[in-house]
Amino acid sequence: MNSILLKNAKAVNEGKIFETDLLIKDQIIVKMDTSISHPSAKTIDFGGNLLIPGIIDDQVHFREPGLTHKGNIASESRAAVAGGITSFMEQPNTNPQTTTIEKLEQKHGLAKGNSYANYSFLFGGTNDNLEELKRLDKNSCSGVKLFLGSSTGNMLVDDEKVLEQIFSNTEMVISTHCEDEGTIRANLARYKEQYGEDIPIKYHPMIRSEEACYLSSSKAIALAKRTGARLHVFHLSTGKEMELFTNAVPLKDKKITAEVCIHHLWFSDEDYQEKGTLIKWNPAVKTKEDRTALWQALLDDRIDVIATDHAPHTIAEKENNYCNAPSGGPLVQHALLAMLQKYQEGVISLEKMVQKMCHNPALLFDVAKRGFLREGYQADLVEVAMDSPLNISKDNILYHCGWSPFEGTTFNNQVKRTFVNGNLAFENGKVLPARHGQRLTFDR
Repeated sequence: MNSILLKNAKAVNEGKIFETDLLIKDQIIVKMDTSISHPSAKTIDFGGNLLIPGIIDDQVHFREPGLTHKGNIASESRAAVAGGITSFMEQPNTNPQTTTIEKLEQKHGLAKGNSYANYSFLFGGTNDNLEELKRLDKNSCSGVKLFLGSSTGNMLVDDEKVLEQIFSNTEMVISTHCEDEGTIRANLARYKEQYGEDIPIKYHPMIRSEEACYLSSSKAIALAKRTGARLHVFHLSTGKEMELFTNAVPLKDKKITAEVCIHHLWFSDEDYQEKGTLIKWNPAVKTKEDRTALWQALLDDRIDVIATDHAPHTIAEKENNYCNAPSGGPLVQHALLAMLQKYQEGVISLEKMVQKMCHNPALLFDVAKRGFLREGYQADLVEVAMDSPLNISKDNILYHCGWSPFEGTTFNNQVKRTFVNGNLAFENGKVLPARHGQRLTFDR
């Protein structure tokens, strides 16, 4: 039996912070208690460092198959475990798109033995694959993804009859990208008339505007209420949308849930002048007031999950003019560091951060035996050294694309070790060569 004993950890789990030892045997947490001893286990002394469950990122784009000049499952999952993300749910807008059961299983095949982190994939709904979606086994993937606004991959679903059918014909969580396409097109045409293709990046949040987001989100929520569908709204970006969500019931009783991403919590429109198209995302980074409203909704539990929407592009692609620079950026390696920085600034508690990044994604998507520090659960674990500065530079960026919107930032913390299924996957700045990722399973 392969046993590892973690000593003198400061655990953050299920709303509590406490000192503990933790014993791992053959991938599983078998005991949590003070003063555990074991005659043959490999012992690792945390020395009071933080111990948290491995992060579950419910929204990433790892670009494989078909877009591997931007990233691939191996490269981006490697960066993820370096950032404490031990499980990911990858999106369907690859090439080919993940819109058939055959393509879904092919993606699982690509990840098997290749991914450093645990993996699942979302099945993409389109205007014409309803029958395929009806055949989908509810335990075969993490859920269904609908693009209600155009993004990389052109998977826009804009047939209202089809949308109602999709919402009425799946028990799975339906995750949506909500931006109203008509509003965006009209805004873009207006700015193109004035500036041509080289629109100043500062107008991005006016083109992909608050109105575009609210119209689409409110419409999706109304449809979910009418059909009884289980809806999860991805990457919210506006304060106005926060009125659409509730904290009146616990997560387990919610039919409509919400997510916010790292970049919408960190950046604002004031950062476009320095960062330019490097922080061009869909939906757009908006105002400081929007950012404040997102934080408030996160803290009072109207927003349920923190994710990354990790979406790498090459630096050459991002340096194009506004109309030709793609939206998206790499974030999995630095998401936890950014949130820990906000804890150190007094913005969020460690308990709330772990709830939104670890516990809630597991609960929301019915992930089996992950997302918590519990005996009998898979040993997906992260050790964090606080008050241990790390400057982000090209020398320590692991993304295939080789850049980060956080370049030049010094975080006052760093991930020291990451365990995936009880195996040491990252230690002291190095990703270990063995790949221990497993296909996520679900309790549905």
